[in-house]
Parts: sequence; structure tokens; C-alpha cells
Amino acid sequence: MSKQVYDIPPERQQVLRENASRRMELRNYFLKESSNPFKISDKSQGHLFDPAMQRYGALKVTEYERFKPNLKTFKYPFWILIVPFTITSYMMYTDRKNKEERFRSGLVSYKERTFKFM
Repeated sequence: MSKQVYDIPPERQQVLRENASRRMELRNYFLKESSNPFKISDKSQGHLFDPAMQRYGALKVTEYERFKPNLKTFKYPFWILIVPFTITSYMMYTDRKNKEERFRSGLVSYKERTFKFM
């Protein structure tokens, strides 16, 4: 990082520099290990073990065991699934009701109906 950054306090700059150096160190280690032809050709160690990816995979497998319902987990299915389904169902119900009312009152002749066998 440049030392000419004025809107970040020096403590935060130090933390960012440490994070960047740790990121570069881990990146260089990964590149060194992943491009090692002897490790890749060995049948028992054909992959590069990453503990962070192992933890992530274990977390995704056991995700539902630690699920705790709250307002945030309720909002997504409610607004994405229940509300659109309810609105669509209501609109279809009122549309069909109005059509049936017009058909039964004689405002639409049999010849002008689109679906005659309803």
C-alpha cells in the first residue's frame, strides 16, 4: 500500500498491510505446492489439501443441523415464494371470476369466447 493514503488511520493501514502480506504468502505457498510435479504424480497425494476448503465443505454438509429460524431466514422464502404465488393466485381467481360473470350475464357471445369448453 502507498503511504500517501490520507483517509485511513495508520492502525488500519498496518492491519491492511499485514493482511496483504499474509495473502501473498499463502498465495505463493499454494502456487508452489500446486505446481509441484512430484506431489501431483504421487497417487496417494494427488490433490492439494486445503484446510479452509475442508472446513467449508464440512460446514455446508452440516448446515441444516445448525439452522436456527429467525426473522431473516423467514423473509427470503416469504417474499420470493409465498407473496408472488399469492398475488398470482388472487389475480387468476379474480380474472376467471370476472370472465365467468360476463359469460353468464350474456355480455360475451358464445362465438367471441376464446376457450369454449371451460
